[in-house]
Amino acid sequence: MEFKRRELIFGAAAVVAGATSILPASAQKATTGKKTSWFAGTAVDNGVTFKTTNFAVIDKRWHKQMVKYKSSEPAGTVVVDTRHHFLYLIMENGTAIRYGVGVGRDGFQWFGRANIDRKALWPKWTPPPEMRKRNPDLPEYVAGGAPDNPLSARALYLFNNGDTGYRLHGTLEPGSIGRDVSSGCIRMFPEHVIDLYQRCPMGTAVQVLPHIADRAPPADAAQNG
Repeated sequence: MEFKRRELIFGAAAVVAGATSILPASAQKATTGKKTSWFAGTAVDNGVTFKTTNFAVIDKRWHKQMVKYKSSEPAGTVVVDTRHHFLYLIMENGTAIRYGVGVGRDGFQWFGRANIDRKALWPKWTPPPEMRKRNPDLPEYVAGGAPDNPLSARALYLFNNGDTGYRLHGTLEPGSIGRDVSSGCIRMFPEHVIDLYQRCPMGTAVQVLPHIADRAPPADAAQNG
């Protein structure tokens, strides 16, 4: 199937225009005294208090970082390497910003090209009928910013001749990053999806690579071209 791609205008102006700050909550405190806690404390974003990720206990490969990345895709494109659990935002001069992600488990993956045609801060969550059929205990609706909303801080909606049903979004489960756990959507740490949201204007092109070992490039090749 051929996919129509939009022109992408990506630059400093887009970053500044979408900038959002995260302010420490006045009552910030660690959720537990144990060093192994997934959470470091709390912060406020757009009026919503949320748990911040304790990156001290997160494997460094899942941290946000600038890496070498040669690609035929233009700067500003998002590429998701589902095999290695990385999301790349392609920059100029053979580099990319790399984020660790959680991806779809067996039977729930989606691959192909799409565009970000909708963005939401603290999105509401409406589980699709097929998901509620598999999990009857799921609610019909969860308000944006609710502590049990699995989309967390941001959602970037993927469209390809209509809504694909797949999103790039946050997570309430930091331990799920680097794993095959979702129903097809791409999970990110809340801090990372907030950062990506700021960097991706409407129309951003997204390519999701197959979760098939013999079709995905080796990790070294993906990072170093």
